[in-house]
Amino acid sequence: MRKLVLASASPRRAELLRQLGLTFVVSASGIREENEEQDPAQLVKLLAISKARAVAAKFPDGVIIAADTVVCLDGELLGKPRDASDAARMLASLSGRRHEVLTGVAVLRQPDGLLCSHVEKTAVTMREISRAEIAWYVAGGEPYDKAGGYGIQGRAAVFVDKLEGCYFNVVGLPLSALCRLLAIVGVRIWEGAESNDNTAPDHQGFTAK
Repeated sequence: MRKLVLASASPRRAELLRQLGLTFVVSASGIREENEEQDPAQLVKLLAISKARAVAAKFPDGVIIAADTVVCLDGELLGKPRDASDAARMLASLSGRRHEVLTGVAVLRQPDGLLCSHVEKTAVTMREISRAEIAWYVAGGEPYDKAGGYGIQGRAAVFVDKLEGCYFNVVGLPLSALCRLLAIVGVRIWEGAESNDNTAPDHQGFTAK
């Protein structure tokens, strides 16, 4: 299997890859995650691609995995909170409401530069969250490196009333989608080896170029 490279400093994404039994190296891209005024799906896709390309030159024979996640509430993009006040504001805005979590995933194969990408969307509905609960959560230190100011895999799990779509997408890396992207570039994680057969699984809805 080609060397896998995770172009992210996110410990959650690294842990998800380990759950798949993958061996990989981490090389953070250094790309700034700025939430510019544009379509959320396009934003996360372009940021993921930019992260993959930023790391690719360091690994001439590698397969680069990159991702970017945002939370979208009524058209407003919620990235990572700046401080405790910002985190509390985000949680208060999410309280009792439905929002979308979008993750753009890009996989780039070297040395030929084959690039494929996908945007995963998950709808999350939060129950009503009290001020005391928000203060408790923010004081625990979880919000600061997470889009939307919460981590569904941590204490914020108690705030989630309903989930529609991929759970792992909300954590930061949609594993089923990633598996299909890796298959497109010839990496079949269930075989533990590189393959040139890109006919399975079904890659409908996934972009390669």
